[in-house]
Amino acid sequence: MTDPVIRALGSSDAHLFDTLPDPLGARAAHAQNTHRPEWKRVALRDGEVVARGAWWGGPDDNTPLNINWFDVAEGEEEAGAQLLRTSPYRVELELNLPAGWRDDPGTRAAGEARLRAARAAGYEVLVERFMYRWTPSRGLPERPGRLTFAAEPDDAVFFDALRRIHSVTLDAHALRAIAEGGLDQAAQEELDFFHWCPSPRAWWQVAYTPDGDLAGIHIPAHNPSGPCVGFIGVVPEQRGRGYAYDLLAECTHFLVERGADFVAGATDQGNVPMAANFAKAGYPVVRERINLVPGDRG
Repeated sequence: MTDPVIRALGSSDAHLFDTLPDPLGARAAHAQNTHRPEWKRVALRDGEVVARGAWWGGPDDNTPLNINWFDVAEGEEEAGAQLLRTSPYRVELELNLPAGWRDDPGTRAAGEARLRAARAAGYEVLVERFMYRWTPSRGLPERPGRLTFAAEPDDAVFFDALRRIHSVTLDAHALRAIAEGGLDQAAQEELDFFHWCPSPRAWWQVAYTPDGDLAGIHIPAHNPSGPCVGFIGVVPEQRGRGYAYDLLAECTHFLVERGADFVAGATDQGNVPMAANFAKAGYPVVRERINLVPGDRG
């Protein structure tokens, strides 16, 4: 067997990326995403594509933020690993999978092959997540009416709230940031993401209880793929009252009132309370995602 040839693609040969089968439905899942040809790479064996990866970033990003499309042909896990190892970009890898992918033998085999290839390239699983998509057919979630919502122009207010929210968190990305740089890093990474989103800064909202105490924050957003729940967070002293649902309902209404005909969302699978709130608010699980990180970070 000949050794694979790893190639970056360009506009003239971008079509090669589409020659590999798509058992996990990645093409449909990325229908709203734009992948730059020069950030696509393939592994070829005897002229045939046996592995592919698409690195992705926003329209103003100079380097990719993640790999959100990674496939290997049957029996070509080492070629896939080599594709990842030789990339100049060591960024997070997202394996996007059908909902319930482990329940079907075909999608389970395909997903596990990609996981093995990623691990062989030095990637480690950080977290598995549920991906949601609300549509009008689900009906708007009822607003409980318990909280008062307001815009807040001062980033320092959100930074302080994020530090408090992440002081007790189930979110794997936040926990990783805390382990690396403390609560300040976790809060700053969230703020950086909010500012990166192309939606207006004026959309960010704080929520107060009837007594005037801060209950939490919600960030209605648009990412490059469309409207999404950017963030839902309740400060620790207000937890146990179900306020995360209030925030999610308000966030959904806010986006729909501004023209959204769908709203995407996500949460870690281990965050059982937030997953229950998404279900209560009419958000079905439409995909699953495994986030992997390079083992050499830090």
